[in-house]
Amino acid sequence: MQQRTLPYLLLLPATLFLCVFFIYPFLLVAWQAVSQDGALTLDHFRTMAGHWKFPTAFWNTMLLALAVVPVQLALALFMATLVTRMGKGRDVILYIWTIPLGISDLAAGIIWLAIFEQTGFLNSMLSGLGVVEQPVAWLGYQNKGTIFLAVVLAEIWRATAIVLVILVAGMGLIPKEYYEAAEVFGASPWKRFTRITLPLLRPSIQTALILRTILAFEVFAVVIALAGTNFPVLMGETYHWQFNLQDRHVAAAYALVILAISIAFTLVFLRTLRVPREAQP
Repeated sequence: MQQRTLPYLLLLPATLFLCVFFIYPFLLVAWQAVSQDGALTLDHFRTMAGHWKFPTAFWNTMLLALAVVPVQLALALFMATLVTRMGKGRDVILYIWTIPLGISDLAAGIIWLAIFEQTGFLNSMLSGLGVVEQPVAWLGYQNKGTIFLAVVLAEIWRATAIVLVILVAGMGLIPKEYYEAAEVFGASPWKRFTRITLPLLRPSIQTALILRTILAFEVFAVVIALAGTNFPVLMGETYHWQFNLQDRHVAAAYALVILAISIAFTLVFLRTLRVPREAQP
């Protein structure tokens, strides 16, 4: 009897945590999004969809995720491959590359603001080289492309380490005998990477993509620090409706949209990167 109940007892703390800090708040937010004075309604979603900023915020968030996540995955794969092949100094290099993990979103945004603002490092360098005669307003409302690029660079610098840590852990689980056997049969480094590393790293890639994509849809502080209201995103609009406009119902509708997009992309990654049953241990 004790052996049967032990697994459930071990799962109980995690289940309670999820119920108290996820399911219950989710139900409250969902009810706020679809109710008004105790009656069911979709007016809050209509208000959200009819607001002039919603399409811009939606597509800015999608474009940002599509621009950042693939680059971060490619960079993390390259960096993880280098780290796993290193002998001496491996831990030092990995520590340096993961330093941005200890920096908050807002702090990262402020760091890149110091680079791109009119009195920042970029204008100082370009002026010193004689490229520009006067400071350029890189983050001005008229330079939407530069604002987008600045946010992308800040996000890549800040969050690539998350993907890197997951992939390094996954590569450490791949048996070295596979690579040794491939070397014996004359497989090139590229073939070893595509035929051994990538297939066996699929669960780690799946986890990294799901986590990083969800976080990309929730980007907020970096955008606020660099662009303010010049680059609206879904999470920024959620904050705007909740605290500035004092309309928690529309803010809850925005939160459900972000959740729906995150779930949709999670299902796509689970489907496309699933591990075949015959390949599972």
